Amino acid sequence: MKTIGDMKIGETAKVARLHGEGAVKRRIMDMGLTKGAQVTVRKVAPLGDPIELTVRGYELSIRKDEAAKVEVE
Repeated sequence: MKTIGDMKIGETAKVARLHGEGAVKRRIMDMGLTKGAQVTVRKVAPLGDPIELTVRGYELSIRKDEAAKVEVE
């Protein structure tokens, strides 16, 4: 299982599955990270948190724990 947190800078993948429950999963989906969405890692902070992504044509920064809940293929 590969997650957004495992991706390298410049790598592109497709969201395969979301993990988590309730409000956490809803928040991730509200940010545009839904099944089938294409995600590109733009930048990673020096300590790995946050991670800047391009999703659906806009820039999005998410925390490491949120990135670990988004499985990609």
